[in-house]
Amino acid sequence: MHAQHTPVVPASRSGRSQAERYLDVRRCTGALCEPLETEDDVSQAMPSASPAKWHLAHTSWFFETFLLEPFLTTHRPFHPDYRYLFNSYYEQLGEMHPRTQRGLLSRPTVAEVCRYRARVDEQLLELLETAPAEHCSEIGRRLEIGLQHEQQHQELLLTDLQYNLSVNPLRPAYRVDLPLPPDCAAEPLAWVEFAGGITELGHAGEGFAWDNEQPRHRVLLQPFRLASRLVTAGEYREFMADGGYRRPELWLSDGWACLRKAGWQAPLYWEQRDDGWWRFTLMGMQPVHPALPVSHISYYEADAYARWAGRRLPVEAEWEHAAGGLPVNGNLADSGHLQPLPASPGAGLQQMFGDLWEWTASPYGAYPGFCPPTGALGEYNGKFMCNQMVLRGGSCATPAGHIRASYRNFFYPHDRWQFQGLRLADNA
Repeated sequence: MHAQHTPVVPASRSGRSQAERYLDVRRCTGALCEPLETEDDVSQAMPSASPAKWHLAHTSWFFETFLLEPFLTTHRPFHPDYRYLFNSYYEQLGEMHPRTQRGLLSRPTVAEVCRYRARVDEQLLELLETAPAEHCSEIGRRLEIGLQHEQQHQELLLTDLQYNLSVNPLRPAYRVDLPLPPDCAAEPLAWVEFAGGITELGHAGEGFAWDNEQPRHRVLLQPFRLASRLVTAGEYREFMADGGYRRPELWLSDGWACLRKAGWQAPLYWEQRDDGWWRFTLMGMQPVHPALPVSHISYYEADAYARWAGRRLPVEAEWEHAAGGLPVNGNLADSGHLQPLPASPGAGLQQMFGDLWEWTASPYGAYPGFCPPTGALGEYNGKFMCNQMVLRGGSCATPAGHIRASYRNFFYPHDRWQFQGLRLADNA
């Protein structure tokens, strides 16, 4: 265990709400790393799953690069090469350290990265205490982006860690003290009808939003209906038992080619043993619970299941229209479960926020009138608007307060290592 993961700067250093929020987010990242051993911090089992050490350093790089360097006159770099080493996009510059090799970097050590985080924390709080009034607005804007960015990496840290641990034949647990899901039957699936018509899509009002959630615009929806809950593991096993992974007529052409190449026979982390199906979780191997939502499936698998069930996936405008009037709460990371749970009894839509990111049938692209921001922080989402699909709703690894109805997540259709599932839709 690593006590040095936690920022060493005391919360009493500054009474400003910005400083308190900054420390809260940074402490949360450190707390996620507390169960890890040093060897866990440096493992990288695939290009998309970064080591925990890199997440710790990269989120600190953000605050140093975009806040300390331009605004703190007393700032001196902790290390002159960190600006290059922990930039997300250095592999796009034709340099020698692509993302695929982050796990090969034994130096800087984990201890050195933790000292780097502590130095950035100390200087960031100094900046918040001493910044000239004319810079406070821009500092506040960048600080909020940095905190939202770190919350994204808190989720990625958990999902990357699960994958990195899963390749170990010992199937080690991240935490053995996580609560087990309730042993209950799945709630009956019902349908919730929506009349359609002209609605608005995108972020509106106060509060933070990423640039890809804007501008708000009008869309026309035909009457539709959504399933009341996510598809369960038990229902997905019926798809598997009916030859779902052996029937090309159920699959998109690219999906079938991906299945054949990768040898998919079940969701990621599932293993068939003598006593049935098991799955790898953040608390180690657990039996597949039929009432839990099926997770860690690709867009291709979600689409094939929907076709097998005689339904379809929702488009993102349908999902956001349905979620717009609902409270933004659910089984998010702060619940402490770190795995999806069965739907709760009750009428209406369940599990819209938390549990699993829900695949939609919408390609990830720009909203009408979207103009990518320019400047130092203008690269966040526009450059990814190609060949990916939109997911909605957050997951059991998403920090509370970091999700909203307009939030657009996006992954490639073959990706499976995130907490991803599906909800059925249909024409009314």
